[in-house]
Parts: sequence; structure tokens; C-alpha cells
Amino acid sequence: MPTISVDKARLFEALGQEFTTEEFDELCFEFGIELDEDTTNSKRPIVDGVEEPPQLKIEIPANRYDMLCFEGIAMNLKVFLRKSSLPNFRLAAPKNGELLEVTVKPETEKIRPYFSCAILRGIKFDKARYDSFIALQDKLHQNLARQRTLVAIGTHDLDTLEGPFTYEALPPEQIEFAPLNQTKVMNGKDMMEHFEKDKHLGRYLHIIKDSPVYPIIYDKNRKVLSMPPIINSNHSKITLDTKNVFIDITATDKTKIEIVNQILVSMFSSYCSEPFTIEPVKIISPHNGQSRETPDLTPRSTQASVSYINSVCGLSQTPQEICDLLKRMCYHAKPSASPDLLDIDIPPTRADVLHQADIMEDAAIAYGFNKLERRFKSATTSIGAPLPINKLADIVRLEAAMAGWVEVMPLILCSHDENYAWLNRKEDNKAIRLANPKTLEYQIVRTSLLPGLLKTIRENKHHSVPMKVFEVSDIGLKDESMERKARNERHFAACWYGKSSGFEMVHGLLDRIMLMLKTAFITREDGLKDESLKGYWLEEFEDDTFLTGHGAAVFAKIEDKPVRLGTFGILHPTVLKNFELPYVLMLYHTRLFC
Repeated sequence: MPTISVDKARLFEALGQEFTTEEFDELCFEFGIELDEDTTNSKRPIVDGVEEPPQLKIEIPANRYDMLCFEGIAMNLKVFLRKSSLPNFRLAAPKNGELLEVTVKPETEKIRPYFSCAILRGIKFDKARYDSFIALQDKLHQNLARQRTLVAIGTHDLDTLEGPFTYEALPPEQIEFAPLNQTKVMNGKDMMEHFEKDKHLGRYLHIIKDSPVYPIIYDKNRKVLSMPPIINSNHSKITLDTKNVFIDITATDKTKIEIVNQILVSMFSSYCSEPFTIEPVKIISPHNGQSRETPDLTPRSTQASVSYINSVCGLSQTPQEICDLLKRMCYHAKPSASPDLLDIDIPPTRADVLHQADIMEDAAIAYGFNKLERRFKSATTSIGAPLPINKLADIVRLEAAMAGWVEVMPLILCSHDENYAWLNRKEDNKAIRLANPKTLEYQIVRTSLLPGLLKTIRENKHHSVPMKVFEVSDIGLKDESMERKARNERHFAACWYGKSSGFEMVHGLLDRIMLMLKTAFITREDGLKDESLKGYWLEEFEDDTFLTGHGAAVFAKIEDKPVRLGTFGILHPTVLKNFELPYVLMLYHTRLFC
């Protein structure tokens, strides 16, 4: 979880109350966050010759993007303490009524197709607010934006620019400007070379470096704002004296770009000349007809069930009481026309709310986790039950373990050779291939459990023999009839590794498992003659994986037809050589049927 450091005195001032460390720790626990450290009594770093003021280091849940800065923490805790209500975020056009326009060129579809922006007018920065503004951008870049690959944020001093703006994509040689904190004008290619060894920016260059075009934002006079997702222009950089901030956001994800915009303007619009007022921008996309105004701060309307919230939390609250609880968590809620429903407006700051289960959780937090009953007031019933295939797998797993065999859990990925050539098997086009494997060892999803078992024995062959190992797990196969064009099959395999063949050991394990599954051993003739007779039998079986004349297949009658369940035998010497195994290895491999 991200840890946010906030000035202790400043936060308590914003909350309108002083807390001891224990009291604030308890408040954090009640809200669902965690106080990691209070540095009041610790040695603090010296900044510009002055000791840093006491800090509170608070761990924030990964889904609460609205609490990744001082402003978000203060706002949410203040609402939770009932000292204020959620601000009314609103959009307001400039005095002349004409919105600033940004035209998105069709070439941007090749690199970063989505664009969003907003303006904060009359903002008042001081050192703490400025640092918080920059830190929030960095936090959003690291988690929600996935290291700028999904979303990139640029902030600019609007008074140094002149609209309208254009968002374009050009070859790197045609892009020229002085990057942030630099005086030398460079083109796109030069910037890639210049920042290659930069500890901060170097990790983002790969996002666009190999693209034939780079995204670029210009103002009316062809002054560069930024080259996302790498760096802003030095011409439009914001300072403590900046009064009007233009925020540009580019992305490859349509949903996350709007979330980032909403979080940024919601948190820092409180410092505008008209608090919580944001100026929208008109984005014109003539090539796809998706022109719009951003940001969209309209609350999302939904409904939640009163009976659901009460039943899960073990409460008996009235609709109005639950609405009062939800207001502590920054919702606008009221009883619906239906007695069991609540009409709820989810604010733009709460992108983490996706389902009424999230609303139920917030209601429980507002009520108080420590006040909830430790058990439900009435008995509950459940129809939950294990899947038949899992129940069967557990039976097989238990019987093999009680027979003295050791369960192993190899990786489900293997190399193509391990799955086919090393087992003397030909390619059957059933394997699921990885599109971009990182190593040769993980190229496909296994179609057999044998490679994993053999590699496990190979890596442990320094141990004393004999070894008896087994695995009950899934393999993956292509299947065009399935929605995802692939399916899983549950298999069971066991290997005996020693100086003698161990045929009787593997055969004994087979008989034991079949006995516990109440499946008797019969002959093929008896099974096919008598329709009422159920059981399994063995037949000679030749396979290149096994030594000639030393393989057998296990058959059973399913729906009055003989079906091969699996095979067992002594591995061929070439297979043993491929896996670097010097002794004899006997194995059994089967698919589990329900």
C-alpha cells in the first residue's frame, strides 16, 4: 500500500482538532487506513538548515486514489468526523463564456489516442501546496497510471500560453523545444539520448522511443506544452507564483484518463479563487466525432439494498440511518421510493466504488467495525459446495499421500522441447503458446504433467533413492469450441525413481486409488460382455515415451464404452537422458473424470 507523509500540525489544523498519537492511530483504524509512523519523537532530516516538522506517515489502501495527498486525507477524515460535508465540485465557464479548445489530430491514434484536460483558475500555491500537487501526480503515475504507460499528466502555467491548443503526433526529428529545467532546445531524438541515463525519466523512455511518431501538445503560437509521457516544456513550467494551471492528460486507457482528471481537480480546486470550481475545456476530435468537454464531475447514480447492507453487516438500521452513515463516507444518499432501496450519488472522487458491496463496506466503516456483532444474530444457510472435480482431486491427493508418496507443485509453464521432443512426442498443435515468452523455459502451457515431475526429480536427484512423487493439477489445451478457445483438464501423475523398475509400486498406487474410488479390477472380456459390470482393466500399450514392451494403458467402461483413463510404464532411456536422470523411472499418468 502507498505511504503518504503529511505535516502533522497542518493536518490537525485542517481537521480542527488536536490528537495524541494513540487517538489519531485509532481514528485511522476506524476509517480503514493505518498510521505507520509519527516522527514527532524521531530524528528528522534537516532541510535548508531547518529541521523538518513532525510528519505522520499514513498507509492508504491501493484503491483509494483520492487519498494519495494531504488534501484528500484531510477532506475525507473531516467528513468522517462530521465536521464538514463533501464539497460541491462544479464546473464554471470563463467570464466571456468561451471555453478554451484543444483539437486532437488523427495521428495521435498511432501512439496515445486519449486526451483530457482542465483548468484551475486563481489557484494559490505555497511551498506545501505546491509539493503536494507534484507528489500527487507522481503517486498517480506510479500506481493507477502504471508507470505512465496508461496515463501521463502534464501541468502548465496557463498565463505563459495562448489557446487554442492542438494535440498532435509527429516524427521525433520535427519536434523541438527546451525540456523542463533545461535551456537548450532539442529535438525528440536528442531528448531520448539526453535522458537515457536520467534516473527519473530514463525508465519512461521505452514507452514511445521506438514509435515512428511522438505525441506533442502545442499552443496557438506553436509553443510546446509537453511531449507526453516523457517531459513538459520549460516554457510553461509551473512555479509558486503560478495563478492559472492548465492540466493536460494523455492516455492509452479511456477509463483511467477520466479518473485521473477527476482526482486531480477535486483535490486542488479547494485552492482556487472560487473554491471547488473548475473551468472545463472543450476537446475537439473531428476525425472520430467524439468532441466533448472535460472534466466530467457528474456524480454516478446507483442504488443499494437496505436488506443487503443490514444482512451482511448483521445490523438492523433503517434506510435513513444507513444514509446518515454513508454521508460520513462522502456519499449523497437518500431513501428511494422502494422501501428496500437507497438512491446514492457516488462523487467523482470515489472511482473505487464499483458495486453495492463497496457501499456496504463503507456503511460498516461508518458504523464502526468494533461495534459490529462478532457473530450473525440469526443462523445463516449456505449452498456452497466443492466442485465435483475438486472433490475427486482431493480424494486422489489424500490417498496418494497416505500411501507414502510426496506431492509436488511444479510450474504450469514449460518449454516446447520439454513438453514434446524430450518426451519423444510429436507436436500435436494442442499446446497454448505464449505470445511473448521471456525465456525459452516458459514457452507454452503444459499439455502433460510429466515435464514438471521429471524436472522436479532432476533438481532433487542428489537425494537418496527411491523417490516417490505425484501431482494433481491442471493442464491447458486449445479448444475452438470454448469461448476462450482453450480449456483446462485435471490430471494425476505419479513417478517412482530408483535403481529398479518399481513397476509394482506404481501399479500398487493405481490399485489403491481405484479401490478407494470403489472401482474394481476386471478383465476386458468380462467388462464388455456384462453391461452391469463396472471396473477397470489393463492393456498392453506402446508409446515412444516408454520403453518398448514396458507400457500399459488403463481402461474403464464409461457409458458402456471402453475409455482409456491413463497410461503407465518405464520411461525410455532417451527420455531419461534428456532430463539428465541416470536411474530407472516408472510413472503413471491419467486424466481425472467426474
